[in-house]
Amino acid sequence: MAISFPYKAKNELEKSGRTREPEHGEKELTCPNCHRTLPESEVERNLFVCSCGYHYRIGARKRIALVTDEGSFIEFDKDIEAHDPISFPGYQEKLEKAKKSSGEKEAVITGRATIGNLPFALFAMDPMFMMGSMGSVVGEKITRLFEYASDNELPVIGWTASGGARMQEGLISLMQMAKTSASVGKHSDKGLLFIVVLTDPTTGGVDASFAMEGDIILAEPGAIVGFAGKRVVEQTVKETLPSNFQTSEFLLAHGFVDSIVKRNEEERMLYELLVFHHKEES
Repeated sequence: MAISFPYKAKNELEKSGRTREPEHGEKELTCPNCHRTLPESEVERNLFVCSCGYHYRIGARKRIALVTDEGSFIEFDKDIEAHDPISFPGYQEKLEKAKKSSGEKEAVITGRATIGNLPFALFAMDPMFMMGSMGSVVGEKITRLFEYASDNELPVIGWTASGGARMQEGLISLMQMAKTSASVGKHSDKGLLFIVVLTDPTTGGVDASFAMEGDIILAEPGAIVGFAGKRVVEQTVKETLPSNFQTSEFLLAHGFVDSIVKRNEEERMLYELLVFHHKEES
């Protein structure tokens, strides 16, 4: 992480890196920012945010559950799965491994839900599935979502988390940038709202397409957001870049992000934005 949050231990247990002893057999998580080890249940109670302020990466379903009204989420296109369109060596095995480790069939979940009874369409990318990389299925599901939102005059909220275009699908994955952007454009042409929440990481072809096309762009603290990696940029421009380069804080300072929102404030912020832009039914 490029950011560093101040942290002061409250007791001897915290000085050793824990706030409480884990239950027998309980999984522990080590914070990449402050390096403290915490029981997973404690991190989960804090919405997967460390007491130092570090926001852990979380799966798409957990993210949806954190902000939507209970029982309101209806999933779309849940049976679409990726195949191996260019017979890339080892790709089928990677897909099976990703399905097993994430519990999902692809790197994005789409659907509709409500926040405070206000309806919207949504997508949430899953960093646990091949780092949220965008292949043909991800592009298709997001495109269908925007078409549905356009037809039903719904706003869209999207949480991005991606390493970029999925190289195992070659040119087909790159074409998803144009495909998704076209559907975002048609949605915008109808005067409909698109809110993006950038999460860690949002990079490559996703950053270069729909992730930065929102009417309102929010970001979680400390998220890495950019096209090429920092070292690649430094080698290209022959300059040493700031330590916080490509963080959400850096993007906010340079006008690419509208606001940084902590995870425990996202539901309230999104609700207020939906209320402000809500179209009354005629």
